[in-house]
Amino acid sequence: MVKLNKIYTRTGDKGTTGLVSGPRREKFDLRVEAYGTVDETNSAVGLARLHTIGLDELDIMLVRIQNDLFDLGSDLATPDTGEKLSYEPLRIIEAQAERLEREIDALNGELDPLKSFVLPGGTAAAAHLHMARTIARRAERLMVELSRQETIGAAALKYINRLSDFLFVAARFANDRGQADILWVPGKHR
Repeated sequence: MVKLNKIYTRTGDKGTTGLVSGPRREKFDLRVEAYGTVDETNSAVGLARLHTIGLDELDIMLVRIQNDLFDLGSDLATPDTGEKLSYEPLRIIEAQAERLEREIDALNGELDPLKSFVLPGGTAAAAHLHMARTIARRAERLMVELSRQETIGAAALKYINRLSDFLFVAARFANDRGQADILWVPGKHR
């Protein structure tokens, strides 16, 4: 269980931060960038939720995702070095990615198929969900890069990949179930 009595510790004043398992890393370390970008994604989802009033089913999904993103951050902040830890580290599991797939299918089932790319925008909820999607894609790029240097669980990589897909479909759903989507018209302003 997490217990935070003091918010500042002064331990990061020299540009390092502590990982869950104890070691310190530079604040610009790729692992720190990855879990920091996951945190940024979570904040963007929280901002989108300010605009999901009346979309109760979607909002419930987004709350679960915000919790999952904390799980993912913890996963990334606890490197798998192969050493035995005195506790069971929190890891993203396959079931979390599978749940996203089911939710994507449920939301997408209410949408007309696309005939063009969608421009980010429409309703406030959709615009914020598109922003969260692009941040999630950045988190994914960082996680993939990190996975080439250190161990990252396959379920974590799958989850972040599905998350951006979910956020795309959720943005369309928030755009009056796709009816308010703004479609790209190639070469329209040549």
